[in-house]
Amino acid sequence: MEKIYSKIKKLNELKTIVVDLKKQKKKIAHCHGVFDLIHPGHIRHLAAAKKEADVLVVTVTADQFVRKGPGRPIFNENLRAETLASFSSVDFVAINDAPTATNCIKLLKPDVYVKGQDYIDKKKDVTGKISEEEEAII
Repeated sequence: MEKIYSKIKKLNELKTIVVDLKKQKKKIAHCHGVFDLIHPGHIRHLAAAKKEADVLVVTVTADQFVRKGPGRPIFNENLRAETLASFSSVDFVAINDAPTATNCIKLLKPDVYVKGQDYIDKKKDVTGKISEEEEAII
């Protein structure tokens, strides 16, 4: 259990870790999402993202910004972060205290930003933020 909690960092702590890892020539992949009610698609997504880099960092949308409907999120941000940290494919997790991933992308400057299949067609992007996220990664 202690190993799981050691993967959970504050966003500024994670930035420092990422900077150090990049100095070691490590390639960083970043995934972001709500991750409420983890399902097989999430597990496959994270495993695929890990294959893109040496280190996978995941940022989680804070409770106050989750817009999935009444009673959501079902699991609070800390439980969602803990669940993600339990996966072997995930190296670090941080809770994002902003409504979109853009701030995390700009702060962490990952080598690869990995989104799920449901974001391939930008016209179907329910968040309306995928273009903003793409611009932040460049």
